[in-house]
Amino acid sequence: MHTWPVQDAKARFSEFLDACLQEGPQMVTRRGAETAVLVPVQEWRRLQTAARPSLKQLLLSEQARVDLIVPARGLAKRRTVEQMP
Repeated sequence: MHTWPVQDAKARFSEFLDACLQEGPQMVTRRGAETAVLVPVQEWRRLQTAARPSLKQLLLSEQARVDLIVPARGLAKRRTVEQMP
């Protein structure tokens, strides 16, 4: 993966974009620190799809889907029924 300082990526954006399309992801740095990556749209879509579990995977997973708040037994408030005159 080629690394581009942010100034070069801005100044030579067409070259930066062409390198991404021909060579793959391109890293952008700011003050020497890795900041962002430019990836081709097909790669981005593949990553997005791979990151999301399918509905089938969610339904079959053993992890809890929601946190239920259940009061301790015997502490639940009960409604009283008012008698009509």
